[in-house]
Amino acid sequence: MSLEELFKDHREVLRQKRFLAAHAAGHDRIYRYFRRRTYSPATAEELCAEVFRIAWEKTLDRDDLSVMFLFGMAKNVLRNHHRATTRSTDLITALRSEHQSHETSGHSPLLEALEHLPIDDQEILHLTYWDGLSSKEISGVLGTSATAVRMRLHRARKTLGNLLGSNHLVEGAEA
Repeated sequence: MSLEELFKDHREVLRQKRFLAAHAAGHDRIYRYFRRRTYSPATAEELCAEVFRIAWEKTLDRDDLSVMFLFGMAKNVLRNHHRATTRSTDLITALRSEHQSHETSGHSPLLEALEHLPIDDQEILHLTYWDGLSSKEISGVLGTSATAVRMRLHRARKTLGNLLGSNHLVEGAEA
């Protein structure tokens, strides 16, 4: 084994130790932070896991993963969660409104746009907005990770928004 490989192994061991120390010091506090600000223990745990996923990535760049640094990340993760929830709620409201208007008029630009999406994009949108499943639940249905589900959902919404042009239905859904 070369000196470079030994040094790399040593850095990885130090990285793991920094991360484990940060996890031990902050997990319960970060979880409680999310638990007080969300409606479900599962959501709180998912957001907490996201903070520590980011923390793991940050251990490459930082020597210090203090609890205050973790709380700063938690605040950003929570803000992103609230934005995503708002966008989802707005899209669900728009879809329901569109569905009701389609029933009365017989014409729906949204449904036409959905028909032009790839089948996989249609499926992810249906599972999310029609069936009301979370990323984690969809990941179980599709046999993929929750992160992959969120990425596919983002891309499907963006594609749908592009198909609809500047239609007001997806203004709150993109970002």
